[in-house]
Amino acid sequence: MERALGERRSVREYAKGPLTLVELGQVLWAAQGVTEPQDDWPSGLRTAPSAGALYPLELYVLAVEVEDLEVGLYRYAPSEHALQPVSGRDLRKALGRAALRDRAIASASAVLVVAAEYGRTEVKYGERAERYVHIEVGAVAQNVHLQSVSLGLGTVIIGAFHDDAVKGALGLPAEHEPLAIMPVGRGAST
Repeated sequence: MERALGERRSVREYAKGPLTLVELGQVLWAAQGVTEPQDDWPSGLRTAPSAGALYPLELYVLAVEVEDLEVGLYRYAPSEHALQPVSGRDLRKALGRAALRDRAIASASAVLVVAAEYGRTEVKYGERAERYVHIEVGAVAQNVHLQSVSLGLGTVIIGAFHDDAVKGALGLPAEHEPLAIMPVGRGAST
């Protein structure tokens, strides 16, 4: 753990070449994976803390260069540790435009998009929900960073984007608000 913390850096340039499906799966699990199934709680306990265990975050992955995975947009289903197809298109250009033309998106092997459905947390916490959801996004992002380092990968958290443009580019449901974009790949210097 100390090594991962010490080596964690924001990586914005990625080398050509695919991620393995196992690597992508491990990064997704680190972000939102189920660590302890619960019979009375459908989503189980997860790798990142969540206020009231309400888990308002939705994790999307735009797979571009991932071995044994078709190019496209997928939604991560934590309880099954599975990817659910959303679109079979390479949406990097549209996502890049929405993210103020951030170059890291164009060169990454995969791009994670963390979105929130605030209503899940508002039910219990009212006006405090937004704060709690944002805390959760930070935990997810740090998990992705540390897991990436452990796998010899790089990532960066991008917060500069037009929310509605990201939603439109990816065709996200109206209630899913994008909060972070995290390109993932092999760092260009490694």
